[in-house]
Amino acid sequence: MTPILVTGGAGFIGSHTCKALRASGFDPISYDSLERGNPEAVQWGALEIGALADGGRLREVLARYRPAAIVHFAALAYVGESNADPLLYYKNNVGGTAMLLDAMHDCGIGKIVFSSSCAVYGVPATVPIAEDARFAPVNPYGATKMFCEQILQDCAAAFALNFIALRYFNAAGADPGGDIGECHVPETHAIPLLLDAAAGGRGFTIFGDDYPTADGTCVRDYVHVSDLADAHVRALRALLDGADDMALNLGTGRGWSVRELVATVREVTACEFPVQFGPRRAGDPPALIADPTRARAKLGWRPHYGELATQVSHAWAWRQGGGKTWKRMRDSKPSDV
Repeated sequence: MTPILVTGGAGFIGSHTCKALRASGFDPISYDSLERGNPEAVQWGALEIGALADGGRLREVLARYRPAAIVHFAALAYVGESNADPLLYYKNNVGGTAMLLDAMHDCGIGKIVFSSSCAVYGVPATVPIAEDARFAPVNPYGATKMFCEQILQDCAAAFALNFIALRYFNAAGADPGGDIGECHVPETHAIPLLLDAAAGGRGFTIFGDDYPTADGTCVRDYVHVSDLADAHVRALRALLDGADDMALNLGTGRGWSVRELVATVREVTACEFPVQFGPRRAGDPPALIADPTRARAKLGWRPHYGELATQVSHAWAWRQGGGKTWKRMRDSKPSDV
């Protein structure tokens, strides 16, 4: 099997992508510091513990496995935390990506699939958002993804580097087979927080009900994590087959408001729970909806699990059926799985 290094392979999207890579005949090697990743998520290949900032350790792993390409997830991804501690995000996300590219260059590895984000667009002028929309991030997290994409472009112009940057919208759901799912500590993502509320753990707060949307709450394009994993495999194959550098949006092309999300969770779980309203959060655009046309054209990618109810059902099934695994992840040290 062809070895592929997956930075952040012990995280939520990284671990699902490792499963998809193994199913597609690749040998995924997870490179993760485990500061926010969880070793229980690494089930489909080797785990090499290390930080991107540790250039010696990174080069050691690259020299040992000689991967054909890199799939780069490793990053901090909490918008609120990025507002409170921007230097942490610039050092980790931008600095870590620069260290990775430097090590790749030294080791003669020239292909990378980069985990970018719709956060690069900020508050878009129009929705759905196409890839040529203006970059205007409204938080440091989005800015770090923007700068990383610029670094990739500059390096591709300077030496033998090929990249595909995948700008995805709101990752959701869980492995349909029940092997892995979403569990962050602390949890900040809407769907797992709502599932906690449905399970009786707490209420749920909607931040802002006065946005310029149909019902006053934020609208987001939720894309299933297994569909994201499939897109990464397709992007990897495209690079290995000689594709040009490109950036692609990954989303369903449809948006759901927070009120609609709450109603979907209540319907799927058949549970009632209290909901309250709070003030808007800094850095929350009113609506983010993808135009996924280019991903369809370039990769032949289409979401298989495009309905929000399906995504919530898979997340709920994993949380309930895989309860022991979910609990071990939740109760372990802080994670980003």
